[in-house]
Amino acid sequence: MGKSQPVQWIQRQFQRYPLLLILLLATLQLGLVLAFLHRQSVSSQSTPIVASGNRLTEGVSADRSLQKTIQSIGDPMVTGSDRATHLSGTPAPGLSASDPATQPSGKAATKTATKATPPPAQTANSAKPALTPEQQALNQQYKANFTSSAASVDALIEMRVAIAEGVPKAIVGSTKGLVVMDQSRNPLTTLAAGGYTVQPSSDGLQMNDSAVPTVTLIEPVEGGLLTLGDRTYRGRLLLVNDAGELWVVNLVNLRNYLHSVVASEVSPSWHSEALKAQAVAARSYALTYYFKPMSSLFHLGATEYYQVYSGIYREAPETSQAVDQTAGEFVSYRGGIVESLYAASDDIVAEAFRGQGMSQLGALNLAEQGYTYLQILANYYPSTGVSRIVTDYQ
Repeated sequence: MGKSQPVQWIQRQFQRYPLLLILLLATLQLGLVLAFLHRQSVSSQSTPIVASGNRLTEGVSADRSLQKTIQSIGDPMVTGSDRATHLSGTPAPGLSASDPATQPSGKAATKTATKATPPPAQTANSAKPALTPEQQALNQQYKANFTSSAASVDALIEMRVAIAEGVPKAIVGSTKGLVVMDQSRNPLTTLAAGGYTVQPSSDGLQMNDSAVPTVTLIEPVEGGLLTLGDRTYRGRLLLVNDAGELWVVNLVNLRNYLHSVVASEVSPSWHSEALKAQAVAARSYALTYYFKPMSSLFHLGATEYYQVYSGIYREAPETSQAVDQTAGEFVSYRGGIVESLYAASDDIVAEAFRGQGMSQLGALNLAEQGYTYLQILANYYPSTGVSRIVTDYQ
């Protein structure tokens, strides 16, 4: 049989049985698909997976990326298989004081984490050296400093709050001097402590006798604070000439923002559970406008039309503690952020929001009856839960 005879024989068979050719081709394609899927499965097993949560932002570096995720403390609207692909956590609390699900627990606040291979057991030669009492004290101090600076996820979110809206001029300054920059953060000049009159000009802004750009950023020297009139603020100030009107926007992290808001909205002398309920409601309201800002210039304003923000003027240890104890928590519906409206009394809530919001005095009354802040929030925002923004460092 010549070399071409087997080929001719195969061609005749396929001409006689065309279905045989189709079957062989389909089998070959199926084999290739299965081989590809197997390869993908093997490679994915070596990739760290974030345990639960909807990713808000991706990290910016491969070696140490900061990822913000949402972890549910309780969302009654997510159940069964939906919860497995949505958010993890315990059901939202009801109003029964005996219900264990209504009590805040460490498990509800557990941060998401990636699985890591445990390190090999230490041998006698690799045991950690003993520390002197002085070294132990110094080590504890360093750990405490790190914990205090990294404890609040709120400090990772920067709010833009309009503290002067369309005014003809303003007096800004710093307690320890300030650095003046353009909007790209290129330094322009450094000024001594004191106040400086800022007003719009024909081609930008006038700062005392100096001309600065239409959009100017100022920040205090290290350890200093900024001032606008008789108010003192943390963070930085953005000065903008908008069609001949001056806007001053405070760039401040969410933690410091809430320290001011909660103390400005309610009395620090209130029951701690009422203060924590107020902190969560204020954070949820702020996050609503963080993701859907009022304008490209600022997220929200500082007046009662939004929620009152007065810089460091009213900050108090009790209200700041309520903010930090509920760090990252917000009112949630199916993992989304609820615009948690609130007002001083039930009558105002009924009139202004058609009954859809929290009464601050009502929250205080419930707290004094023994309700937790989670129960208070569940009462005023029915069919919702409380979720938390947490961080993962990779």
